[in-house]
Amino acid sequence: MQVTGRKMNILFLCTGNSCRSQMGEGYTNALKGDVFQAYSAGVRAQDHVDPRAVAVMKEDGVDLSANRPKTLDDLKDVEFDVVLTVCDNANETCPVFPGKTNRVHHSFDDPPKLTQGMSDEEALPVYRRVRDEIKAFVEALPESLNMATQKENAHAVHPRSH
Repeated sequence: MQVTGRKMNILFLCTGNSCRSQMGEGYTNALKGDVFQAYSAGVRAQDHVDPRAVAVMKEDGVDLSANRPKTLDDLKDVEFDVVLTVCDNANETCPVFPGKTNRVHHSFDDPPKLTQGMSDEEALPVYRRVRDEIKAFVEALPESLNMATQKENAHAVHPRSH
């Protein structure tokens, strides 16, 4: 996946745009901003970015404190080269994008869901693990998009011909 002459627009899409997609956007703009312009959105945006996500990203030098959750309507004027769904719900409810948008799915665990009822001390290691997985995915861009596509195609159900 290569667009010559300009940065590729990549959208990280999840359910609430409060954690994983925000991390993806933050890391991509910080680490791969010479190649990609990253955005994030949610199928149904939350009221605010998860404070634990903000905290663990800040530990690694990426500031999400000024970010706000967005929906696809907030980004309707942006033409995306790649839409990366980072959770199964977003993948299942992802709308069709016009043009030559490539849709790729790579699911990451949902820290808020996994840590419900936990203290910060108990929850932050889960957030850090997912943060580090997202960072590794971003560091491997654009190759990780190709790998995610291949993995997705390998798991697709293909009808048998008789």
